[in-house]
Formats: sequence, C-alpha cells, structure tokens
Amino acid sequence: MQKIKAVFIAIWSFLFSWLGILALPVVLLVFGNVADYITGILASQYREEQVSSYKGIRGIYKKVGMWILIFVGWMMDMLMNYTVQYVGLSISLPYIIATVVAVWLICNEIISILENLIDMDVEIPPFLIPLARMIKGQVEDKTKLE
Repeated sequence: MQKIKAVFIAIWSFLFSWLGILALPVVLLVFGNVADYITGILASQYREEQVSSYKGIRGIYKKVGMWILIFVGWMMDMLMNYTVQYVGLSISLPYIIATVVAVWLICNEIISILENLIDMDVEIPPFLIPLARMIKGQVEDKTKLE
C-alpha cells in the first residue's frame, strides 16, 4: 500500500511541477468533464430527448475538442516563450493562454452541470449560474484584443 501511495504522490508531484499554474485548471476540467457527462446522461431521462450512442459519442468528441483547445493555448504559450527567448529577453512566461482557455472551459462545464441538475429537478442556489456566467464573462472581457 505504501508503494502505491508513493507512486500516486510522485505522479501528482510531477504533474503539478510540470504544469505549474495550469495544473489545477487541468484537474478541475477533468472532474468537470466527467461530472457534465454523467449529469447529462442522468438529465436525459427528464428531457424529451433520449440518450443514444450517437449523442454520447458526440459528447465525447466535444470533450476531446476542449482538450484540443487547451493544447492550442499551450502551443501559443510555447511560441510566446520561444519568441521572447530569441528576442533576447530572459523571462519565462507561465502557461497563461492555456490557463485562461481552461478557466473559460471550466465555467462552461459548470454552467452545463448546473443546467443538467435543474433539468433533474435538483434545487440549486440561485446565484450559482449567474456567478459562473460572470466569471466566464470576466475571462472574456479581460482577454479581448482590440
């Protein structure tokens, strides 16, 4: 049991060390993806539309697309670091773009989970959806390029 625990701690330590500020959003997005998928399946019983393998696969493709967006953000972060390095500046930028993309996606997942719960007649605090939309809006507003 101690070896399993040590391996688990080593993997998490490596992941958090490698990803830096991106680590927590990545973990939250994994949990959000799983929770959204499960609540979506459960909520479908309360909706007029039924679960089908086609819709399930489409949902999985959508989740894969989210991870591709984070990868694109990571690529842009790497490109910025490469450019800064060859311009002659000695600064290292964290995974800023990938983190912002992940936070935006997490907000989408939270909104979707809450909407699924509402469809299941689960009573939720009235401030949660507006709060998630506000955070998503703040991310969008702060990252606008004009």
